[in-house]
Amino acid sequence: QVQLVESGGGLVQAGGSLRLSCAASGNIFSINTMGWYRQAPGKQRELVATITSGDRTNYADSVKGRFTISRDNPKNTVYLQMNSLKPEDTAVYYCKGTNSYKPYLVYWGQGTQVTVSS
Repeated sequence: QVQLVESGGGLVQAGGSLRLSCAASGNIFSINTMGWYRQAPGKQRELVATITSGDRTNYADSVKGRFTISRDNPKNTVYLQMNSLKPEDTAVYYCKGTNSYKPYLVYWGQGTQVTVSS
């Protein structure tokens, strides 16, 4: 089992920045890809960014150039630096851990709220 705990959400004005953290514990060697997803009210959960164990990253078009995903392996933590925030970035942000060789292994955090005011 893997436990994922997000932190760093909050209320920020448009144009501001936030950094989300996702701390992993447990059998962390069972996952090789970490990602951030978000879900706005009335909408489906969507991918924001992912990072592999080889530090290969992928971003949704809507956040490219504004968000940066990174990982600190000694701390077992993944970050999402969010700059130039927009009201449409408002959502609950979730951390996800997966294994590309074992698709049945999927772990989610509890989510952290990000609210961007205009």
